[in-house]
Amino acid sequence: MSPDAFAAAVVAWYQEHGRKDLPWQQNVSPYRVWVSEIMLQQTQVSTVLDYFARFMQALPDVQALAAAPLDEVLHLWTGLGYYTRARNLHKTAQQVCESYQGEFPRSAEDLATLPGIGPSTAGAIASLSMGLRAPILDGNVKRVLARCSALGSYPGGSQASKQLWQLAELLTPQQDVAQYTQAMMDLGATLCTRKQPECSRCPVQKGCLAYQTEQQHLLPVARPRKVMPERRVSMPLLVDLSGSVLLYQRPSTGLWGGLWSLPELGDISQLDSLLQQHQLTVEQQQPLIGLRHTFSHFHLEIEPWLVRVKSSTALAVAENNWLWYNPYNPPRLGLAAPIKELIERTLIQSPAGDRQ
Repeated sequence: MSPDAFAAAVVAWYQEHGRKDLPWQQNVSPYRVWVSEIMLQQTQVSTVLDYFARFMQALPDVQALAAAPLDEVLHLWTGLGYYTRARNLHKTAQQVCESYQGEFPRSAEDLATLPGIGPSTAGAIASLSMGLRAPILDGNVKRVLARCSALGSYPGGSQASKQLWQLAELLTPQQDVAQYTQAMMDLGATLCTRKQPECSRCPVQKGCLAYQTEQQHLLPVARPRKVMPERRVSMPLLVDLSGSVLLYQRPSTGLWGGLWSLPELGDISQLDSLLQQHQLTVEQQQPLIGLRHTFSHFHLEIEPWLVRVKSSTALAVAENNWLWYNPYNPPRLGLAAPIKELIERTLIQSPAGDRQ
């Protein structure tokens, strides 16, 4: 298929079968498209829907996001994972307000200079909200193009990625760019899926080399497998007489950056120094059911402990980055999903967590 025929077929399919009722497709603006695109990175549409609605209700425009405390942004993000995305949202909103007078730059090249916005996200914002011709290459589009070109290597490799960007640039039309961009994402999400692609319904099957050579179930080439290392930590839930849990705020960079978390110990035997730091004494101590959390590059094996404590002081904390968190009337803070789960299952759902 020629590039023009490919684009025409994709747009025609979208007009009849594409998704048109997603919330970020209503009242389209660069802000709404940007937030949705960042949320959709490595996250399913079904998961994002509720998060997007809450985020828009709390922070309806870029000025509101720029002015919000980072803790509020992280709180709204809790459970979505990959929290660097939320921190970059906050940074970009402030940069847009400070450097661009609250208006997003009107080119994919300038958009891609903002924190957390790569070339594909920049292309999506430019094409979907501004109607500018800009190619994209998110995971769904990458899969479609890898099959259409019968790409013989893993699409995430540098050379393969370069080839796919060249193809994306070639195929992106001059007209109907917003519809074409959305159509390509929809095509990968609904028909050209990772498993069991529905080739019989695909508008570009005549131009798909994978289909023509019956390789659609073999392509794209899978990521080379590697053994994921494991890391083990002990996490005590230090609970005072009122049922509040001692948390600390992690550094702004790195794992769970800027989020509030349970203390991490190499081993529960290190608990004494933590208790001394906060002038606490143990009333009761018991192990809890462990929890595994998988990051992109390792497994975290969490060994949680319920440690009921009391203090001779007014339960002050040693530094500003520590606080007593009331799970029954929680403040709006950013919590990593495993931490939130541990607190809820131990103190809210479990009889062992009843307040004394």
